[in-house]
Amino acid sequence: MHLLASFSGSQSLIRCLAHKRLISNLIIPVLLSCAIGHAQTTIPDTPAGKVLRAWIEAFNSGDRSKIEDYIKTYDPQQSVERMMGFHSQTGGFDLLAIESADLLLIKFRVREKTSPTVAIGSIQLKSDKSGVVESFDLRAIPPGAVVENIKVDAAKRQQLIDGVVRNLNEFYVYPDLAQTMANAIRVNQKRGDYDAITDPDAFANRLTKDLQGISHDKHLGVNYSPVKLPPDGEKPSPEQEAQFRKMLERTNCTFEKVEVLPRNIGYLKFNAFPDPTLCGATVVAAMNFLAHVDAIIFDLRENSGGDPRMVEVVSSYLFDKPTHLNDLYNRKDDFTTQYWTLPYVPGATLADKPAFVLTSKNTFSGAEEFTYNLKNLKRATVVGEVTGGGAHPVSGHRIDEHFTIGVPFARAVNPISKKNWEGTGVAPDVQVKAADALEKAEELALSKDTLQK
Repeated sequence: MHLLASFSGSQSLIRCLAHKRLISNLIIPVLLSCAIGHAQTTIPDTPAGKVLRAWIEAFNSGDRSKIEDYIKTYDPQQSVERMMGFHSQTGGFDLLAIESADLLLIKFRVREKTSPTVAIGSIQLKSDKSGVVESFDLRAIPPGAVVENIKVDAAKRQQLIDGVVRNLNEFYVYPDLAQTMANAIRVNQKRGDYDAITDPDAFANRLTKDLQGISHDKHLGVNYSPVKLPPDGEKPSPEQEAQFRKMLERTNCTFEKVEVLPRNIGYLKFNAFPDPTLCGATVVAAMNFLAHVDAIIFDLRENSGGDPRMVEVVSSYLFDKPTHLNDLYNRKDDFTTQYWTLPYVPGATLADKPAFVLTSKNTFSGAEEFTYNLKNLKRATVVGEVTGGGAHPVSGHRIDEHFTIGVPFARAVNPISKKNWEGTGVAPDVQVKAADALEKAEELALSKDTLQK
């Protein structure tokens, strides 16, 4: 159970999440039991086909240098570490079919080498001359689901644009900006900019590009699912809940490494902030393992965010008194939710120990909140690169059986700065390349008087 429900080569953002709170890059795998019909498996010699071939060869090799070359050539927004981690989970992919192909867009099916999980993917390029990926999606197909190849006609375009506008105006965190975006896509529609787009992936990508071009909000996006979406309000089945729990167990709740480095420096690398009701025990185990270190390093260089309640849990191990961490203001409800450290966490805290947070351009959303909170509280030294710049929690809204829109509905308000990191990211205290951040943090930790000599 490894395959990601969505693996975006451009931003690695999840396309849809059942949890209404946020979509911030926590990735959900699902199992598949699906019959594959006879279809073309020869990759066409088109610009998009060339990229698919290059991706399969590099990804399946598991070789860091080959993956780095692929990213540099075709998908510079992608992360080497994430692709390496994804390879270790899946073992690579076997190409099963080419679903459709044209110059800049190719759709395909693949199966994990280490499981029966099958996914449908799409690669869309910015242009045939550049050969650079604009969007890369890979979605596992749920059990028993049937992939439907739909076309976007004039009536469907109208329905989708109406749905986008409706949800923006009802939920988007800034109503004036929502109206500006709505007006812009209406103008584009009237001008005929969308008339030639009949592919659903391409249309979702174009709407997302147009909306983000105005808002610059990386959490905002229109998403297409090749299988039918459940009706609004339908809760996950017990089987789906069990699959999700099993996924979290298999990935250790994204907690990748916990160890004590030389000179008693604690090191914790985790790649999301999952639901604490499901993953709280993992945090407790990790922090109790590090209970007696003289300094702690949190590696968030590949952490793409998650649940603000988990930010509370992890942060609570760094304080010995109630501390106000962050607020989230919900525009529609006109209500602010405060987030504080917890009054109690199992085990000892590290309130008197130096803390360091490692960041990269891939550090995003909830991971940025954790970083921003600690920086403003002067509780940690941030080492690495400026983060991704997404401070708006997002909820998914169904437009029809195949399309959803992720709408940022609230904004973070830090109790100290009264601002947030939306669009700017969190600037590190010590700026170095992400690859050098751990070594630099160790050096800084060793310079602290509190560490053992």
